[in-house]
Amino acid sequence: MTSAMHKLRQFLATAEPLALVEVAATKGSTPREKGAFMLVSRVAILGTIGGGQLEYMAIDKARQMLGSSTSPLWGGSTGETGRGGGGKNHTPRTPAPDLLSDSPHKGGVSLTVPLGPEIGQCCGGSVNLSIRKVDEILASDLVRTAETEDAALPHLYIFGGGHVGHALAASAALLPIKVVVVETRAGELEGMPEGVETRLTAVPEEVVRDAPSGSAFTVLTHDHALDFLIVAEALKRGGAAYVGMIGSKTKKATFRNWFLKTAAGTMEQFARLVSPIGGEAVRDKRPEVIAALAAAEIMTALAAYPLARETAISADITAPPANP
Repeated sequence: MTSAMHKLRQFLATAEPLALVEVAATKGSTPREKGAFMLVSRVAILGTIGGGQLEYMAIDKARQMLGSSTSPLWGGSTGETGRGGGGKNHTPRTPAPDLLSDSPHKGGVSLTVPLGPEIGQCCGGSVNLSIRKVDEILASDLVRTAETEDAALPHLYIFGGGHVGHALAASAALLPIKVVVVETRAGELEGMPEGVETRLTAVPEEVVRDAPSGSAFTVLTHDHALDFLIVAEALKRGGAAYVGMIGSKTKKATFRNWFLKTAAGTMEQFARLVSPIGGEAVRDKRPEVIAALAAAEIMTALAAYPLARETAISADITAPPANP
């Protein structure tokens, strides 16, 4: 179970009445996409629909629905803030009455909000929100949807639980991906962040073989020879969104020679290797900095992978048959 799923279950299990605020439709530039949602109780929220005045309005409307708002619609203070119950009060800007419209929708209300200067936002688009109370059926639907999305999350395998491995696991644990740290040494798996899966194995390259298609592999063990074995497995198996190896240009050149001459690899396969991870634009070798740069690099690759794969499949289907 991921940390996000755990938090959702905990929030739904509270005795507090809850309201679901969901982005039902968008037009133009908006802070979040259709389907984004947050849960609102009398004292806390979980999730976000984009922050700013839009979110404060939605929280106030939801709490009115729950019978806990201390302010008239869109005016005054929201009382206790929705930021986990611990922030400061906020007074939303009151828009002109004709800029907002709400109507009954699925047992709640549908609220249309233009995101212009009238509410202190300059996105320029508009958002349609669905706000409704959470009952047992809706709560079950939310959990079921979250479980489906959770199962479809892309995987990041971090081979090596040293300083950079720990830092990368901490950075990646905040992202919508499933993080697995693989180690040959039990002690290096201690203290991993919540939601990060750990695997202790004497043969880490087997984890590469069993990983789902579209996974990302980042290799940074304590042993260069082990790094080479894992990277070779990742490059030769195909279907990887990202294969990265920590190290220098010299290490990459050494791996290239070994990969082509000893591991029977090809230049096409080698070309997919990212090394050093995190790029070279920022010359800072502190683990936390490397981890932040690598996490951004990995997320970019994971986001691009489905489109790249669809493009490749489409090109293969439409390609003319080879001459006999």
